Amino acid sequence: MPDSRQPSLWIIDALQAALQRDGKEGLSRQLARLLRQWIGSGRLAGDSRLPASRDLARSLGLGRNTVLDAYEQLQAEGYVATRAGSGSYVTRLFAPAAAEAPASTRGQPLGLSQRGHELFATSGLPVGLFGAFAPGVPEIRQFPHHAWQQLLSRQQRRATAEELGYRADGGLPALREALADYLQLSRGVRCRPEQIIVTQGAQQALELAARLLADPGDVAWVEEPGYVGAHAAMRGAALQLVPAPVDHDGLNPALVADPRPPKLIYTTPSHQYPSGVVMSLSRRLALLESAQRHGAWIIEDDYDSEFRYVSQPQPALQGLAQDERVIYVGTLAKVMYPGLRVGYLVVPDALIDPFRGCNARLYREGALPVQAALAEFFSSGLFARHVRRMRELYRERQHCLRSALAASGAEHLALSPGEAGLHLVATLPPGCNEEALSAAAARQQVWLRPLSRHYLAAPQQRGFVLGYAGVDEAAIRRGVAVMAQVLKEQT
Repeated sequence: MPDSRQPSLWIIDALQAALQRDGKEGLSRQLARLLRQWIGSGRLAGDSRLPASRDLARSLGLGRNTVLDAYEQLQAEGYVATRAGSGSYVTRLFAPAAAEAPASTRGQPLGLSQRGHELFATSGLPVGLFGAFAPGVPEIRQFPHHAWQQLLSRQQRRATAEELGYRADGGLPALREALADYLQLSRGVRCRPEQIIVTQGAQQALELAARLLADPGDVAWVEEPGYVGAHAAMRGAALQLVPAPVDHDGLNPALVADPRPPKLIYTTPSHQYPSGVVMSLSRRLALLESAQRHGAWIIEDDYDSEFRYVSQPQPALQGLAQDERVIYVGTLAKVMYPGLRVGYLVVPDALIDPFRGCNARLYREGALPVQAALAEFFSSGLFARHVRRMRELYRERQHCLRSALAASGAEHLALSPGEAGLHLVATLPPGCNEEALSAAAARQQVWLRPLSRHYLAAPQQRGFVLGYAGVDEAAIRRGVAVMAQVLKEQT
């Protein structure tokens, strides 16, 4: 194979052979699809430089905008990044495979701390990050990419030397103001712009909170079942994780079996992940009382509250707290696209300086021109319009998933209520082997995330976490057909 890190002629030759100029699929979509497939398969390795858009357009006999649209789509999805004055490159996430290690050393990382070993042992990323039924993936293809690229380009041109340097003020003031207005109006969060710390994703926000608010060995309650990203953040801070069972009202502090008082309590009250339960008002008040009694911090992860289909979302837990012991965490990954890597925390006044300073020291602040584009995305109304469109689309896709399951012969699967969010939980009957069913579906490129992977202790339920937001209705129906087939074969 030629060295794929050079913009060699094989890319142009391969595209010339593969493009179907009289097909139903547009040429820009074909270009993006072909390059995406080659990147995913390793044919185009990480750090490969793509042909210049002008050269590729001329060689293929296409308009330059056709090529630019394809490159911008791949950039929005995280497959491609641009480097000033150098061109477009495959991101390093898709690095060439390293030479195979000797059998005697594979799977035995040397030099890790005990904490490192424990974190590594539980940090395997799931197979199947896109497609039916990968959970947590929004619809990227219908994001207003063109308008967003215009905002980004304008802000990049306007960026000052100060905005391109090191910063330690918690994020661009204009974005913090936009977020404060949005959170107060839509989520009932009590905050001023100064209390918002912009991070490079919600995962970084969770790590920062865990490291600053608890010491190694402290106890953290985590929902059971719960979000494995929160487990990883707290394991990385060397905390002792204690499962806090979730019932029909949400996390139940009365059911925690471990008598040790917690230092942190992690919860997703607006739409519990993965069960989909919405925490009741009485349970919220009980949780706040429990945190006050133990002197614990609550970390409220409000990851997808924009997408509620039955009624208006309940106000954030943070808005109910009177003693400022709730740290509110949000993200734009589900509303916009995961590769944006923008999240945020809302912290009480006493923690503003520590969080700002430690965020700047440990992680550095995110790209200020991107934050400026985000502020304009909010102020222009693009954000609100996109949320409304996606809420209706996801409602339709959830209905499609339910209807397809009902017609497939898999109607015996019990589904979560689906009042909000981007996924449903399908509970399996007793005796079903989650892992075997998941592996069988994966061989047909359908991803069934086992529910048991979200438990710290022995699973109380078996089932699948089914993401429906990022796939169209045809892919949903095909995925359901595969799921029904493997269920029939394995049960």
